[in-house]
Amino acid sequence: METSKEIYTQLNSPIQKQIRRRRATKKFFIHFFIILFGIIMLYPLLWMVSSSFKVPTEIFTSVSFFPTEATLDNYTTGWAGVSGVTFGRFFLNTFFIVSVAIIGNIISCSMAAYAFARLRFSFKPFLFAIMLITLMLPFHVTIIPQYIIFNQLDWVNTFYPLTLPKFFAVEGFFIFLMVQFMRGIPRELEQAAEIDGCGPIRTYWYLMLPLSLPAIVTTTIFTFIWTWNDFFSQLLYLSNINLYTVALGLRMFLDAAGQSAWGPMFAMSTLSLIPLFLVFVFFQKFLIEGITAGGVKG
Repeated sequence: METSKEIYTQLNSPIQKQIRRRRATKKFFIHFFIILFGIIMLYPLLWMVSSSFKVPTEIFTSVSFFPTEATLDNYTTGWAGVSGVTFGRFFLNTFFIVSVAIIGNIISCSMAAYAFARLRFSFKPFLFAIMLITLMLPFHVTIIPQYIIFNQLDWVNTFYPLTLPKFFAVEGFFIFLMVQFMRGIPRELEQAAEIDGCGPIRTYWYLMLPLSLPAIVTTTIFTFIWTWNDFFSQLLYLSNINLYTVALGLRMFLDAAGQSAWGPMFAMSTLSLIPLFLVFVFFQKFLIEGITAGGVKG
């Protein structure tokens, strides 16, 4: 058996020292390039935040992150909004649409996922394949048919096109995510619930839904981010300024025919990023857990 002195000599041999130096050098360069890449990616965001505190004449004339004369006028001017509608109204409209979309996606997508994962019914494989095909369709393919339907229902210029479809399981990605997660739940738990007298509805509500919490949280986060950042659908269906969201409100600061209000736009853009940042920071653990669990258990 090798003595401790021999082991120490082997670990501190020139070859081992050279290997450790190579590993340390490799690790240093990897971290260096990751940090450098992160700074490059964050530069536009940092520049926008710093520009929100600059006077208009300094925004595009100074490359420094620190304003020579910090001011909050951009925030007060931007919050005042346009045409008598404050930016607070845009935030309330956005939070309303996001909240309803989250509730709709959780209820409808979880019910559809439970049906595909556990229930038996006719044409189940065919319908599941059709659902997967919808994931491959570009969003713009269905725009015109949807607009015609909503226009005939007199839903244009209302929140209905942005909220009500969420209650009919239109998000195939979330259905697939929850199906993969529910398939990993042991069937013994479902059989025990059946012995206790639970039918499909009670089993879904009291068993499958609580156990699918990671997938539900993931659905909530993605729905929040996608709906908050959605611009095209809101631009298509909303024309009344009182119904505008944050994305449409930011667009109003840009005037193609005149001078654009860059300072207030940067200020309101900074405020609009705060909810997204908080959601990602506080729910990052659940987001990763939901995605990995759904992928591994599938």
